[in-house]
Amino acid sequence: MALLLLISGCTSLPLPRQTPTLALPMQLHIQREQAEQRQDWLLVIQQQDTALRWSLMDPLGIPLARQLLQDGRWHADGLLPPNPEARELFAALLFALTPKNELQANYPQANAEADLRFLAKRWQVQYQQPSVFRIDMKGDLHYRVSPLGAAP
Repeated sequence: MALLLLISGCTSLPLPRQTPTLALPMQLHIQREQAEQRQDWLLVIQQQDTALRWSLMDPLGIPLARQLLQDGRWHADGLLPPNPEARELFAALLFALTPKNELQANYPQANAEADLRFLAKRWQVQYQQPSVFRIDMKGDLHYRVSPLGAAP
C-alpha cells in the first residue's frame, strides 16, 4: 500500500507537455531553507539521448538523488533510494526553468506576471534574474537557485 501511495504521488507531479528548451548541461547551486535551517546542494541537469538526467549532490559530491525524465515520466537512475522531495524539486525546477515563451503551451494551468510565476497552490517562483530565483513550496519550504559559481 505504501508503494502504491509513493507511485501515485510521483505521477501526480505537474510536468510540461513537452520538454522545454534548456541550455544544457546546466549546473545549479540549490539552497534549501526550512524552519531556519539551510542546506546547500549542487544539481547537474544533462541531456541523455531523449531523457533529462538530474543529479543532486551535497557539497562534497555525495549523490543525494538521481532521476531521468523521459517520455513525461520520472525513472530512477542508479541505485539511490527513492527521494520524493528531490523529485518534487526537479519538477518545480523544470517549471521555473521553462522559457517564458514556452510556459503557456507546456503548463496551461500556470499563471505568470513580470517576475513571478505560480502553479495553483503548489509552487511559486520569484525571479531576481532569469537564472537566479526562489521557489516557494508547501510547508514553509523554500529553495534559492542560482548558476553554480554565481551563488549569492
